Amino acid sequence: MGLPTLRQLEYFVTAARCGTFAAAAAEHHIAQPSLSEQIGALERSLELVLFTRSSRRLFLTDAGKQLLPLAERAIGGVVELAEMSKRVRSVDEGTVSFGTFNSAHLYLLTELIREFHAEHPAVQIRVTGLNSSEVADAVRDGEIEAGLVQLPIDDRELTLTPTVFVDQAVYVSQNRENTLVPIDIETLSQRSLILSEARWSQDDPLRVSMLERAQRAGVVLDPIVEVEFQTHALELAAQGVGDSLVSFHVGRSMIARRGLFWAPLDPPVEEHYAFVTRRAGAISPATAAFMRMAQQILARIHATTPRELVIDG
Repeated sequence: MGLPTLRQLEYFVTAARCGTFAAAAAEHHIAQPSLSEQIGALERSLELVLFTRSSRRLFLTDAGKQLLPLAERAIGGVVELAEMSKRVRSVDEGTVSFGTFNSAHLYLLTELIREFHAEHPAVQIRVTGLNSSEVADAVRDGEIEAGLVQLPIDDRELTLTPTVFVDQAVYVSQNRENTLVPIDIETLSQRSLILSEARWSQDDPLRVSMLERAQRAGVVLDPIVEVEFQTHALELAAQGVGDSLVSFHVGRSMIARRGLFWAPLDPPVEEHYAFVTRRAGAISPATAAFMRMAQQILARIHATTPRELVIDG
């Protein structure tokens, strides 16, 4: 027994509703013999008689009455599938599935989510704030579609865009005298340091960079306090516990609000950020639009970078 086609089911449902093959054919804009032939093929494939025919009207047989609700559900399911596909392909519906580092809300995510929601109010937004290495793992495992990460990361099975944003690590102190000139690694080794990313210290690009500099210079960086978040390190610095290293744009508002002072590092430590997607994966229109808007906002943020942190070339 062959399977009925969607077209055959549609013709059957219409004929049952209209009561004649002629009316059903007219509704589908086809010739009556073509519709009759398709319904006959449906009856043969099911090995059932679906209609009894009088001179004026069609009547459903018992088998036809049992088939009708099944056919209607089958057609409704296909229509629902098509509508679902349309929603998924639309920027105005669907879900943003995105990950980024946990401090991105301090200068990017709030503005990004607000503007994106205003432009696409029907889209659900799911943003997870994680460490960059965890974001890469989540994208690789298919848990999220895309992310914004600090480089370098393990890019196995992943696709990285060119750099979309550059920040710089800066030295922060409650004491203005400590920030009058750029800070080199020898000076840094003599200061009481509060460092963040305690859990991820082995993978934190800033930690790795500073430790490599210290090793080359023959000095030791030994923090007096280690905490998880840069904001916590800044709060401790504001209370005079010690000095810290933070990404400028992450700490910018808090530095100004808490009366802290900052200086660039010598040589500078640039922090490069890129979008990451799964090499074999697909990006929904909603997530792709979210990434485009993120890049636009990052460009606006970059334009406000202080001159002393802008490296020519």
